Amino acid sequence: MMLPYGMRVSTLEERKTFYKNFNVKKARDWVGRKLVYLVVIGRHSNIYPPEYKDDKNDPLAIDNYKTLADVHRLILRFLPEGVYYDRNYYKDFSLCHTYNLRKAWTWDNFDGQELAFDIDPENQDCPIHGTLQQRIKKGKGLAFCETEFTIAQHNTAVLYDSMKENYSDVRIVFSGRGFHVHVMDKDTRHLTKKQRRHLAQEYKHLGIDTWVTKGDMRLIRLPYTLNGVSSRIVTPLTRTHLEAFNPRTDALPNFLK
Repeated sequence: MMLPYGMRVSTLEERKTFYKNFNVKKARDWVGRKLVYLVVIGRHSNIYPPEYKDDKNDPLAIDNYKTLADVHRLILRFLPEGVYYDRNYYKDFSLCHTYNLRKAWTWDNFDGQELAFDIDPENQDCPIHGTLQQRIKKGKGLAFCETEFTIAQHNTAVLYDSMKENYSDVRIVFSGRGFHVHVMDKDTRHLTKKQRRHLAQEYKHLGIDTWVTKGDMRLIRLPYTLNGVSSRIVTPLTRTHLEAFNPRTDALPNFLK
């Protein structure tokens, strides 16, 4: 997988170094509620602790914990390439570990979903390398270049500005590869599937992953964690910082400094 800006896959030892002092509370507080966490151990990097070979491709839920220290301990055990959280809200969190949350939209314990947009550079049409479909045919579907990243960066600003016309709590996060735009206003939580599909179609031209916006993909990267595929920290950004953001020098973990 070819990545620009010196991005590269993190080793297991580097993941261990990063997560040793990871502040789970800081990440949880950014979202602002108790969370179902999920880890992906080695799907894209193919780097994983040997004992989790059979689980390396599937998201593993951390939903039956008592304290954030329990969450931290499990992350250190799995040493995942990515840590995510479930954007769904639940009336009774204690029931989450008893249900297949992939079917949560039909569960009577379901209480809405955080609205989010995922803008990845590989989804952008590139004047140099063509469309995503063309790159997939060449076996380069997850690769991207600096031009595609710059386009994604610009489109994130456009999307953020559009969301701010109607909502107050809009947040930008560098995902380690591209960008996420979170709309945290309470009145977006109960948008219907139809309303979400409409939003996905409206902003599709910006290169968003429509599955995320439509609500079909409930997971999103947890801020302040490590994107182990790119060796960059998932980092909240202000609108001003977005414009100046340089993935070559910004959001670097200590093991690359």
